[in-house]
Amino acid sequence: MTPEPDDPALAVYEQPAGQAATIPVSGGGADGAYAGGPPGGPAPAPDGPVVPDAPRTSRWLREAVVVVVVAVLVAVVLRTFVVQTFFIPSGSMEPTLQVGDRILVNKLSYHLHGVARGDIVVFSRPPAENCGGPEVNDLVKRVVGLPGETVSLSGGYVYVDGRRLDESWLPASEQGVTRPGPAGTLYSLQHAYTVPANDYFVMGDNRTDSCDSRFWGPISKSLIVGKVEMRVWPISSMTFF
Repeated sequence: MTPEPDDPALAVYEQPAGQAATIPVSGGGADGAYAGGPPGGPAPAPDGPVVPDAPRTSRWLREAVVVVVVAVLVAVVLRTFVVQTFFIPSGSMEPTLQVGDRILVNKLSYHLHGVARGDIVVFSRPPAENCGGPEVNDLVKRVVGLPGETVSLSGGYVYVDGRRLDESWLPASEQGVTRPGPAGTLYSLQHAYTVPANDYFVMGDNRTDSCDSRFWGPISKSLIVGKVEMRVWPISSMTFF
C-alpha cells in the first residue's frame, strides 16, 4: 500500500540549504522543544531522578520538634499553675459529686480573690487526717467556716456566729442531719469552735458519711490547691459550680 504524500508518519521536514537539519518534536508547536536543542541554544540536560530538597525536609523536622516541645511546656505550665482535673474516689460529697466524676480545678482563683463560704475546694491531705481507707494525696470538701468565725451545731443544722447557715446547696435529705465528730477535740463541734486565722472549716455535702474538719480540724490556706469550677465528666452531667 502506498501512503499518501501528506501522511504525517512520512512527512519530511526540509531545512533551508546550508543549515543543519532539525526535526520538531511532536506536540512542541511553535514554542515546542527540539531534538538536539533549539537552534543556536545549549543542549538540554538529560532526564534523571528528582532529588529531594534536603534542607526543606530538615527545616520541617525542626519546626515539628519545636511545636511538640512548646505544646508540652504549655500543658505542664497550665497543669501546674492554672487548671487541673481530679477524679472523685469516694461518696463524701454526694449528691453534689458522685464517685467517678471528674472535676476541673482553678488553681489561680485564690491568688486573685479570697476563699468564700460555700466554695468547693480541693486541698492537700491534712497531717491529722486519719479516716481509714486508701490514703489519697488530695481531698475535696465545701467551705463552711471562714477564719475567725465561730461554727456550732444545733438540731442537726450548722450555725456560724450564732446564725443558722443557709445551705441551699444541700438537698432536703441532707438538711438538719449534721452531727458532731468524735469527742475529745475542740473542732469536733461537740461545742462551738472558733476557726483560727488563715484556716478554713470544711465539710462534705454527704454529712452523715464524710470525714472532714469535724474529725481532723480546719485546713490551712496553704493546703488549698484551688477552687472546683466545674464537673467535666460524665459529659451528660457537666455542671458549673
